[in-house]
This record gives sequence, structure tokens and C-alpha cells, in this order.
Amino acid sequence: MAGVDERPLPDPRASDADRERAAETLRRAGGVGQLDVDELGERLDAVYAARTRGELSRLLEDLAPAGGDQGARVAVRPGDEGTRWVVSVMGGSDRKGRWRVGRRCTVVNVMGGSDLDLNDAELASKVVELRVWSLMGGSDIWVPEGLIVEVSEFAFMGGNELQVEGLSADPGGPLLRLRIVSVMGGTTVRRGRKRSRRERRLERERRQELDA
Repeated sequence: MAGVDERPLPDPRASDADRERAAETLRRAGGVGQLDVDELGERLDAVYAARTRGELSRLLEDLAPAGGDQGARVAVRPGDEGTRWVVSVMGGSDRKGRWRVGRRCTVVNVMGGSDLDLNDAELASKVVELRVWSLMGGSDIWVPEGLIVEVSEFAFMGGNELQVEGLSADPGGPLLRLRIVSVMGGTTVRRGRKRSRRERRLERERRQELDA
């Protein structure tokens, strides 16, 4: 028909949030064995170099069955057992991979710190309370997509950083109640998985290219 513009629509530009969602899908695929270490690294390189959403989609198209909502589900197995204390005094603690979080877990950091990755953790209840007390120290906490997070926090001569925005969670799903108190220290809470050193380097390089 005359006058109708049949040119294809341009491929939308990818945002930082688009790239991070794609990277998270790749990390999940690597965690369940869909990608080996080399393949994961190559695709992450391509994700952080991608300029359009179409480029990102092509990197994920063969991972769709395992890269969607299944990866956002949080494992819950009711019971009394599980980690109840994580104590770091003039040192550090690290919890990652498959570990079980008790109904009430208290984290104590005194002139030390702890890294707590909840992405592959199992919760002992649909409602778990994680209390983080820090004196001249703090924690880095990573929470998975799909987990509802409620935070109350206090800092004196220090500060806490909260980055818990993410995909909308099921209102009837599990809930993490975070109670954070920091004195001359601070705790950081982030949504998603911990980035590898390689991913952080790629992200810095991409930002430098954009700023150039």
C-alpha cells in the first residue's frame, strides 16, 4: 500500500539493567551445567559488549527453559536445623553455595567481616530473620531474585548500603527479614549473584568505553 513505511523497527539499545539480567541468566545456566566454564566466560564477555537487546536475546535463546522463573525460586525446607550463628572476630567468614539458613540466624562482626551469599541457600522456614551486628566491621550479603526482603537498619559512625530492587517476587513466597545494626562499620546488601573479578573488569572497561 502506498505511503506505508515497511522498514523494520530498529533494535532497541540495551541498558545496564538488561545486561545484568542477561548475565544473571548465564550464571544460573553455568550453575546447573548448561554451560561449561569457557562457554560461560565467552558469553559473559559478549553480554557486557552487547549494545542492543537483540544481541542479548541471541546469547540466551538456547537457555530459555532453565533461565527463567525456575532460577528465581528460593528453596525452603521447614525444620529447626540450620545455621544459627556466623561469628567473625578480627577475621572473616564466608557462606556460599549450598548452605542452610536457620529460622533465626545471627551474624556478629567485630573488627572483621562476613560474606553471605543466599542465592543457592536453603531456608529453614518461609519467614527467616537474619540479624547482622557489626562493630568496626560489616557484611556483604547477596540475596536472590524472587525472595521478598524486608530491611530495618541502623548505623552509627558508619553506613549501610541497600540494593535490593529486582524482579517482582511472589507475595506468597518466602520472606527474609534483615535486621542490621552497624557501629563504626557497615553492611552492604545486593540483589543477584556476586560478580566474578572478570565480570567486574569487563563492566569497568565497558563504562570506560562509553565515557571516552
